[in-house]
Amino acid sequence: MPLLASGDYRPDVSDYEGQATKNILNVLPRGDGYGPFPSFTAYTSALPSACRGAFYALKSDGTVVTFAGTSNKLYQLNDTNYSWVDVSLGGGAYGALTATAQWQFAQTGNLVFATQANAVLQVFDLTASTTFTNALGSPPQAAYISVVGQFLVLSGLLSAPYRIQWSGLDSFNASASWTSGINSSDFQDFPDGGIVRGVAGGESGIIFQDLAIRSMSFVPGSPIIFQIDRITQDKGLFAPYSIIRAAEKIFFYAGQGFHKIEPGGVPEPIGRERVDRTFLADLDKGNLQLFMGAADPRSTRVYWAYKSVAGSSGIYDKILGYDFLLDRFFPIESTGEYLLGISQTGLTLENLDALAPGGSLDAMTLSLDAYATAVQPEIGQFSNTHGLGFFRGDNLEATIESAEQGTDENRITIRGFRPVTDAATLFGSASYRDTQAVPATAGAEVPLNARSGRCDMRRDTRYSRFRVRIPQATPWTFFAGVVPDIATGGAL
Repeated sequence: MPLLASGDYRPDVSDYEGQATKNILNVLPRGDGYGPFPSFTAYTSALPSACRGAFYALKSDGTVVTFAGTSNKLYQLNDTNYSWVDVSLGGGAYGALTATAQWQFAQTGNLVFATQANAVLQVFDLTASTTFTNALGSPPQAAYISVVGQFLVLSGLLSAPYRIQWSGLDSFNASASWTSGINSSDFQDFPDGGIVRGVAGGESGIIFQDLAIRSMSFVPGSPIIFQIDRITQDKGLFAPYSIIRAAEKIFFYAGQGFHKIEPGGVPEPIGRERVDRTFLADLDKGNLQLFMGAADPRSTRVYWAYKSVAGSSGIYDKILGYDFLLDRFFPIESTGEYLLGISQTGLTLENLDALAPGGSLDAMTLSLDAYATAVQPEIGQFSNTHGLGFFRGDNLEATIESAEQGTDENRITIRGFRPVTDAATLFGSASYRDTQAVPATAGAEVPLNARSGRCDMRRDTRYSRFRVRIPQATPWTFFAGVVPDIATGGAL
């Protein structure tokens, strides 16, 4: 038989004699099939409690400052020993986050803002501050924050949930910053569409409500300030932290599934008849604060972490990735508290003695190459032990399964298959069943024969899928598919 190429991940549809697969795990899509996904490696000490939001800011000299929030505290990362320093207002505690909320952050120039509905908007001056302070101008308490053009925009307002409010033009932390009518500061109430759940920022903004999505565009010199137009009817945001801005594109999860918005466009479904039904059945809908999206600035991939119905309390246990250039989804098995795109702070050689465990460079969990001084953000997370890190470790154990094969009324004899990959160590198996009405039975695994490059087995059946498992830490770069060795039933 010819090569049975690795198919796209589409668990929503039947894979019988198809081009898609229902079962892949811990792999990245490539143009020639799939590649490995690395394991998580922490590089900071742990926060005192679970991470409930994080952010990295860039100073004017290009250096990175990292912030994180717990339920009632804000912290800054110490760049020398990677411990966390309490930078909460006055060293005290904020009103605790609700169980379904996270801190959100935004940067404008040298100012970093942090918000959650139970606290006054907080601000940190990167050039002078040692702790956060209350933002000036009496801004409303808000759950969500974003930057649209030269305005700071607050939504999910505690006192007015159907409203968005924006600061004065280029005036983010002054006595009149939030006074309506001064320096273009104003607000907009929405009579329909439900509660405002967030705004995706950029040169223009996209406003997400429960049952509506609107665009907002700055109109210089106009008394209306922003032109706001509805772009959807009866389609809104299902999970407030699922919004992702990746360069000029926006991705989000609506009640109808995963969507994207191109610049100047309207929402387009990307998960329909692919992953939407499977994902919705697996999602723990009572813990949407753990359903969060993040872009990987180093690639064309976005990720959504979420807690499954079988997951442990307080952490997500699965990640669903999407490569928008290849237009392919992929699932990852990972547990954590908070997922984000973030840059690691630079480190000088003089700092390494303080960072290395026991003062030994050989004991460091990340290579010295990882401690660059240049700013290069990537996808990272806070693990379920509260430490920040990146996916830079050994390759995770990978699973790749083919679409189901069969010959309708005829039985087949499987004699094995040849995996097309540069992995030197792997295990192969073939499932079997005689009707589509019963679950498939997993066949016994056999190791790759190093001399022949085959996984040899014997199985008489009507339908079968060919499965490869590549163990954790195995070096490999690509998996293109398998070449099955099949004969009609009864043949040897």
